Amino acid sequence: MPVESGNSAAARQVKQKRKSHSLSIRRTNSTEQDRPGMQRDMLEGQDSKLPMALRSNLMDLFGQIEREFENLYIENLELRREIDSLNERLAGEGQTVDGGDLSKGALKTKGTCKTKLTFTTTSRAVCQLVKEYVGHRDGIWDLAVTRVQPLVLGTASADHCSMLWSIETGKCLLKYAGHAGSVNSIKFHPTEQMALTASGDQTAHIWRYMVQLPLPQPPADISVSASLDDDVDFSDKDEADGEADGPNECPTIRIATTTLKSHQGVVIAADWLVGGKQVVTASWDRAANLYDVETSELVHALTGHDQELTHCCTHPTQRLVVTSSRDTTFRLWDFRDPSIHSVNVFQGHTDTVTSAVFTVGDNVVSGSDDRTVKVWDLKNMRSPIATIRTDSAVNRISVSANQRIIALPHDNRQVRLFDMSGVRLARLPRSNRQGHRRMVCCSAWNEENQACNLFTCGFDRQAIGWNINIPALLQEK
Repeated sequence: MPVESGNSAAARQVKQKRKSHSLSIRRTNSTEQDRPGMQRDMLEGQDSKLPMALRSNLMDLFGQIEREFENLYIENLELRREIDSLNERLAGEGQTVDGGDLSKGALKTKGTCKTKLTFTTTSRAVCQLVKEYVGHRDGIWDLAVTRVQPLVLGTASADHCSMLWSIETGKCLLKYAGHAGSVNSIKFHPTEQMALTASGDQTAHIWRYMVQLPLPQPPADISVSASLDDDVDFSDKDEADGEADGPNECPTIRIATTTLKSHQGVVIAADWLVGGKQVVTASWDRAANLYDVETSELVHALTGHDQELTHCCTHPTQRLVVTSSRDTTFRLWDFRDPSIHSVNVFQGHTDTVTSAVFTVGDNVVSGSDDRTVKVWDLKNMRSPIATIRTDSAVNRISVSANQRIIALPHDNRQVRLFDMSGVRLARLPRSNRQGHRRMVCCSAWNEENQACNLFTCGFDRQAIGWNINIPALLQEK
């Protein structure tokens, strides 16, 4: 009888010990009911330092992975049978596919039989970049379009300036440099040539403007240069070169007509109440203030949020205000009755509410850092009537008044369009040659100009004007 040496016996013990600590997933033909018992037997037969509950949980997870692979394997078998069936049919008609692999083989014909497979796609260009507005020296937080003629684009930037642009030519018409901090918001008076800007210097300014539109210029032919630069990736390009292409010398305003100051923190947003005689501001001091424009006096301090405010918006036709906050809520303030200022709280997000805006009617649309957008009915605050789930945080949204289309600017440089029921309509193009290269901060619709009816801005220091072919967009819905 052979006698095992001491070294071989020690090696066998080490091998058995290693084997006892190894975990393996074995494919079996057992039913689902037999697997828990088998897993327990495997657990009992192994010497492990893990607690029994943790080991059992691991085996359950491994079992789920195994079932997923089984399902994929079965699907692959069915697909292979379909491919074989198609190959047999083609062979019966006098056609063969080399190797039976559609991804590698080329379709060939025998004799006089000729078959041509064509794949055609019909797509209408529903979203096109029209104009880029470049000249700010830092990221652009907000933008808006004037409500009275002449129609111009206004931008608010972290470079302490606000600019007015010609929509058609992309040239800067006027610069406001009266703030001592980042300009976080810009809104235009409903009937007069006045702008309202909110700033990190803890103030909001009202200033008058007067601009003259330049003559439009014919678009330059960039087809040759575009074809030469198609392979260049500008996604991480430094925007320092944007300063060289900045605006020409334009008039600058440095003194505000009215200065509103009572906040103890950054004023993050401001908006005109319907009629333009009062304005509301939102601040990081957790309060929203209502001011009288003529006297600059504080009318009401709207308090109740637990954390910093992020946005405020007024209803286009009613004395209603909605404020958003980092406390995951937004609040509706009702000023229709001078003696009553009721407040309703909307809770439904799990992270900072970055903006909440009114639509025409009785709806509010809110966006959040929790990657969702929710549509609410003002008459029912308990739950949203629609929820849009995205893959990135949502910044300041806007809703088309006529078509009720929501434009969502994202942290991931994307801009997506949805309808009010939550159906995705389109994604604005973003390639090497066009689109934003950094976080998109805000969007704004301009339905008075059919050629350029949507604007976006971001931290790539530029604003972009888009043409959204809404009829074609809704047809593809």
